[in-house]
Amino acid sequence: MKTIFITGASAGLGKTTAKLFHSKGWRVIATMRSPEKETELSGMENVILLPLDVTNAEQVNITVQEALKLADIDVVFNNAGYGLVGPLELYTEEQMIHQFDTNFFGVLRVTKAFIPYFKQKQNGLFITTTSICGLATYPLCSVYNASKWALEGWSESMSYDLAQFNIGIKTVAPGGIKSNYMNVMTVVADNAYDSLNSKMAQGFTDGTLMEFSDPEIIAAVVYEAATDGKDQARYLAGADAVRTYNKREQQGAEAYRKELSAYLGLKSPFSKA
Repeated sequence: MKTIFITGASAGLGKTTAKLFHSKGWRVIATMRSPEKETELSGMENVILLPLDVTNAEQVNITVQEALKLADIDVVFNNAGYGLVGPLELYTEEQMIHQFDTNFFGVLRVTKAFIPYFKQKQNGLFITTTSICGLATYPLCSVYNASKWALEGWSESMSYDLAQFNIGIKTVAPGGIKSNYMNVMTVVADNAYDSLNSKMAQGFTDGTLMEFSDPEIIAAVVYEAATDGKDQARYLAGADAVRTYNKREQQGAEAYRKELSAYLGLKSPFSKA
């Protein structure tokens, strides 16, 4: 029986992925900050719940060692994260640091804790949830975008480091997901950005900027990445992610940025008009 270790498994994509792998006959070690509150996964055979806050370095090491005592782990799915939304000038120092501490450094902590085990085993796979916002960008979430771009660059670099030990590393970059993700966002607002916010909301509602896929669709891509045996570093998940990435690749980064700016009604600060 193969085993997957999942962070951020209390809801949304993390929980859906745990249920999918369980249905495929895998043992699942589902980690979350408050496992005592979880009722659905706790009743499943071969699903183990462990406490994990990825911003707590000591707990990361303790939980990883506990997991390795319970099972031989084949795949680590770094999924814990959240969104920080709003204009940069309104973020507090603590908010910016916590965004990276969770989305970026949390992934590094968990990965670092598992590498010695996978090196000794000479086998293993890391999969990380990034975002289409780690391959393209949207307004009013600059630090979130930065954390996801950082993960994409870090993962590609790590693919060279880990290959000699027969360890794989992949990213799954979703577009919009129907989940409670919106409920756990940290949002700050400024009336000066109301028109931009309105245009973004319109694009999210009518599908121009983002469509929202069922989490099962995204989880299926995670399962594909875990099982297809391909030397492929990046998996796009959701029709909107595929469309956005391909458009940016075809147009080029500058043309894509200018077209999105025009859609949002933004005038170039370098315009002579």
